Amino acid sequence: MRFATAALAATAGLALSAGLAMPAYAQDDAEKGRLQIKFLGSAVLTDGAITEIRTDTVGLPADLQTEANDNVVPTIAAEYFFTDNISLETICCVTQHDVDGVTGLPGAELVSDARLIPATFTLKYHFNTDGVIKPYVGAGPTYFIWFDEDPGSTTVGLRVDDLDFSNELGFALQAGVDVALNDDGLGLSLDAKRYFVDTDATWSVAGTPVIETTHKLDPWVLSAGVSYRF
Repeated sequence: MRFATAALAATAGLALSAGLAMPAYAQDDAEKGRLQIKFLGSAVLTDGAITEIRTDTVGLPADLQTEANDNVVPTIAAEYFFTDNISLETICCVTQHDVDGVTGLPGAELVSDARLIPATFTLKYHFNTDGVIKPYVGAGPTYFIWFDEDPGSTTVGLRVDDLDFSNELGFALQAGVDVALNDDGLGLSLDAKRYFVDTDATWSVAGTPVIETTHKLDPWVLSAGVSYRF
């Protein structure tokens, strides 16, 4: 989390520097479009810590703890402005993660290549809408959809032949800034989201659960890219 905090601070500093270095582009209200599209690169900084073990027939270590790997993915965001200050945004991306043991079974691969769609809608409030630098905050629901999750090599060695992550509803907080690059709707976007969501994981042998756990995910998603409002 220290990296996420430092990255967020660096993002804010970059936005301020970029805004101070640019001419004061601004659009009249009549020229501002209702739609904005963003093409971003996103760093997904995960957690993946176990918060509960409900079933354990294989004798897991008492101090078992896990960690999911981080990922960097392309992201598209689409945003509709109800007013200059209020908008609704959704994002589209797919991330892929392994989950390994960090204590108890250090280095053990428990999950291989689980793919996630974080279906997210945030209601945003924008500040300084007539300026070059337009900060915003947002919040809204998210639904984590998992697919193609496979048991890791360590659990396969325990004869595990199936793994399932539960799809779960959660919540996201958001803050960022849009910086105008010209007066035709082109801009720079810097964004940070913090998700709050859990998932239940079930490892099975021939249809019988042998390990059932709950994992606190709560990832940071830090994004940067270009935007176009029309």
